[in-house]
Amino acid sequence: MSIIGNNKENWKNIDFDSNENSFDVLIEKLNKNKIKIFECGGKAAVEKQHNKGRLTARERVKYLMDSNTNGLEIGTFAGYEMYEEYGSPPAGGVITTIIKINGNDCMVIANDATVKAGAYFEISLKKTLRAQKIALENDIPVVYLVDSAGVFLPLQNQVFPDEGHFGRIFFNNAKLSSNGITQIASVMGPCIAGGAYLPVMCDKYIIVEGSSMFLAGPALVKAAIGQEITQEELGGADTHSSISGTADYKAKDDIDALEHIKHIISNINFDKKKLFTKVDSEEPKFSNKDLLGMFNPHNPGQYDMLEVIARLVDGSKFYEFKKDYGKTLICGNAKINGYNVGIIANQRLVIKNDRGALQLGGVIYSDSADKGARFILNCNQDRVPIIFIHDVNGFMVGKDSEWGGIAKDGAKMVNAVSNSVVPKITLVIGGSYGAGNYAMSGRAYEPRFMFSWPSAKLAVMGGNQAAKTLMQIKLSKMSNVSDLEKQKIYDKIKSNYDKQTKPEYGAARMWIDEIINPLDSRQILIRSLEIINNQDKLMQPKFSVFQC
Repeated sequence: MSIIGNNKENWKNIDFDSNENSFDVLIEKLNKNKIKIFECGGKAAVEKQHNKGRLTARERVKYLMDSNTNGLEIGTFAGYEMYEEYGSPPAGGVITTIIKINGNDCMVIANDATVKAGAYFEISLKKTLRAQKIALENDIPVVYLVDSAGVFLPLQNQVFPDEGHFGRIFFNNAKLSSNGITQIASVMGPCIAGGAYLPVMCDKYIIVEGSSMFLAGPALVKAAIGQEITQEELGGADTHSSISGTADYKAKDDIDALEHIKHIISNINFDKKKLFTKVDSEEPKFSNKDLLGMFNPHNPGQYDMLEVIARLVDGSKFYEFKKDYGKTLICGNAKINGYNVGIIANQRLVIKNDRGALQLGGVIYSDSADKGARFILNCNQDRVPIIFIHDVNGFMVGKDSEWGGIAKDGAKMVNAVSNSVVPKITLVIGGSYGAGNYAMSGRAYEPRFMFSWPSAKLAVMGGNQAAKTLMQIKLSKMSNVSDLEKQKIYDKIKSNYDKQTKPEYGAARMWIDEIINPLDSRQILIRSLEIINNQDKLMQPKFSVFQC
């Protein structure tokens, strides 16, 4: 392998200080937003939870986590600036994070009772289903910390009947169990109506004194059959641990319940076989701080993607595949923390191919698509996970490209990504536009994890092109429009479009798993690879027909 990259002092045409300052502003905003989200439902709601003798969801997760370890939280921005008429639910009202419990990776799904009493919005469900999928794909146990009033009734039509709605949680419970993946539920507050099926569909069930679980509460029971009964008699901890026999363990309080979970995890003989080999690792040759000065986060322009890779991989060593062919797409092998990985990344430099033609950085041409498809096949043959690094404008357009077969060549790469069986991790650092998002394993192509920098933009096309297109459509229905009015129309459309391309907008809707600080990129990739390595087998790859 060759050592790639240069010291930042040798970079040309890069305004490092200005770029770094722009990134610092975005990172500061990211951190402030996260601090606000981590306040859960606010001081008063947290105090109310404590007055009940209960911990908050985040406090419960922290207690479960092994000391001197860090969790990998997923969906921090879920629900961000959504449902504003009801008050946007911080983190979607549910915490999902992968932590170590007694040395084992576990997915924890914890209802946040300080946010709308832990009620489920549609985004809460989407986030829960995403967490279950991560657990299923990576063969890790799931711990449910249940403290929820059930469906958010004002929006019940968004959470009940469809295939991606509430019932899918229980469907996944059954599938996880059938695949031998341990599920532990601890009811630590209310567990009402359909939600009551979750703990009883888990392998282990703990209920805390003062908590309750029932299909219908006392008021509904009285209305339905005229029976008067207290909440405790109907579905309290004593009822389900000594009368119905539904619960496996009764805990006196939150701490006792969390200790039960630790004991249960410690008593399981987990399969320690790993899918991927790991060798000794080494740090990159260059500082990760250089990542902040590499490009302007608002207008990236040209930069060398190899410099990004050099600050992520072990020893800054990279074995490039087809180096002189399809140069707008970088493909190659490297190691990250001793794990073999394949890397596919968009080169942002304008380059000249061997025929003397200029090719725009960030654009996928026929040759680069062909190269990318072949490299994906190689990674599947070699059983090597693939890391996709996005800063892509899309596929090349125009007569020459269409005549040259860009559609069929692009389809090869999309086909290869779709049928790839090795784990994929996606990192969006700049633009992720149109079909380029698809070819680079965007959300629809099931990467195991999908992260973005705060500089990311996800959309069908760039803001300027989209605003001009939409403006022309609107103007075609109007007459005698002044230049000033045209500019106002354009500005309004572009402002709305730009908002929708921001990573916060995508993260709010779970289009990406987490917005991360660029400085944390290597550590997060390492943690993701560790989690992926809990599985011990892969399916045999099967690829469909390619257009030649």
